[in-house]
Amino acid sequence: MVTLLIRLALANILAGAAIASALAQDISGPAQAVDGDSLSLSGISVRLYGIDAPEYDQKCTRGGEAWDCGKAAAAKLGELVARGSVRCQQRDIDDYGRNVAVSTVNGTDLGRAMVEAGMALAFRRYSDAYILDEARAREAARGIWAGEFVAPSEWRSAHRAPQAQSQPPRSLAVPRQTPRSSVYYPNCRAARAAGAAPIYRGQPGYRPEMDGDGDGIACEPYRPR
Repeated sequence: MVTLLIRLALANILAGAAIASALAQDISGPAQAVDGDSLSLSGISVRLYGIDAPEYDQKCTRGGEAWDCGKAAAAKLGELVARGSVRCQQRDIDDYGRNVAVSTVNGTDLGRAMVEAGMALAFRRYSDAYILDEARAREAARGIWAGEFVAPSEWRSAHRAPQAQSQPPRSLAVPRQTPRSSVYYPNCRAARAAGAAPIYRGQPGYRPEMDGDGDGIACEPYRPR
């Protein structure tokens, strides 16, 4: 019996090591930008770890006029990956089957470069790696920080199809739990229409899903300082 238990324990350890090794695997090769935070690398879909860029169809405001910040973010990432072979170290797999990875080209961290350029946010829900880079981009009013914008996570929530809203994808990390209330807004657009935005943590209607930067304030407008 003891021998059997030891064998089972060893099998579990080896299985865990195999999974960890799989998640830490490197992939490299020529890549193309799909949008501001995802790539197609030799046919493999990759989501850049720790950042969240405007969605491809998303618009922001600059100088009082709308501009295609989502397409601009995709163009910026495309410019970066065109500099050489891209190397990605896998951290996870998301609900869409994409490899979530820290990716570099010629030693340049693509996630950091996108945040420094003001074309992506530090995705605090999953990582704090790029918070200081985001602060510098905001201070310098680079990219989307030169005007006003909605956090990409809020934009996705507002533009997601109704059936997708009722069954959101599983998060890679467990969000903070907030007591439920009788007040419910399906997204920030609805909260703003009701005159309730911004909503602070603890107030009726607050949900972590609408708090894109995790600062305790949902549906806040982003403005340069």
